Amino acid sequence: MKNTEKTKDQLVEELKVIRNNIAELEKVKAKNDKIEEKLSRNYKKLSDIMEDIALIITKVVEMRDPYLKGHQQGVCKLATAIAQEMKLTRDKIESIRFAALVHDVGKINLPNEIVNNASKLGEEEYDLIKNHSKRSYYILKTVDFPWLMAIAEIAYQHHERVDGSGYPRALKGDEILLEAKIIGVADVIEAMRSHRSYRSAYSIKETLEEISKNKGILYDSQVVDVCLRLFREKGFKLE
Repeated sequence: MKNTEKTKDQLVEELKVIRNNIAELEKVKAKNDKIEEKLSRNYKKLSDIMEDIALIITKVVEMRDPYLKGHQQGVCKLATAIAQEMKLTRDKIESIRFAALVHDVGKINLPNEIVNNASKLGEEEYDLIKNHSKRSYYILKTVDFPWLMAIAEIAYQHHERVDGSGYPRALKGDEILLEAKIIGVADVIEAMRSHRSYRSAYSIKETLEEISKNKGILYDSQVVDVCLRLFREKGFKLE
C-alpha cells in the first residue's frame, strides 16, 4: 500500500513538472511570436524602403530614355508572376521583384546619341548598349549590403542565355542564376511588346512564339513553360 501511495505521489510530482514545462514552453512561444512579429514588421519596412529606392532608380533611367517608360515595371510584373507560379521562396520572389525594377540602371550613362537614335544601331553603339548589364552590376554592388550584392549579380546576368550565346560573360546552363533566367525571359517579352524608335511593337502571339521557339536554346525550358502557361491558360496580361 505504501509503495502504491509513493507511486501516486511521484506521478503527481511528474505531472506538476510537465505542467510547469508546458507553461515555460508557452512563455517561450509567446516571446518568439513577438520577436517574429517584430522581424516581420521590420522586413516589411525594409522591403518598402528598398522598393522606393528601386522606383527612384527606375524613374531616373526613364528620364534618360523615354522608350524605357514602364519597361522595368512590366518586367517586374511578369518576372514576379513567373516566380510565384514556380512557387519559389518569398526571399527569391522578393529578390526577383527588386532586381527586375533596377536591372537596367546601367543604361543611365548611355550617350544621348544612342538613347535618341531612331535607326538601327551600329556595332560600336550596340557594344555600348550590351555593356549596360555590367554597369548595372557595378552600380548596385557599391552598396555594402549582402542582399543588394545578390541583386547586382542577378542584374549582371539578365542577358545571359542558356546556350552560352548571351552577354557579357557568355555564361550558360546552370552557371546562370534562376532569378536571372526568369528576368531574362520577362525582359525579352516586355521589350518585344513595346514600341521602339526603330521598330513597332510585336504582337503577343509573335512574342510568345519567339520564346517558345528558343526554349532550351536561349531561354530556360521550365521558365518558358511557366511563362506560356501564365499567358495562354491563366489570362496574364502586360499593360
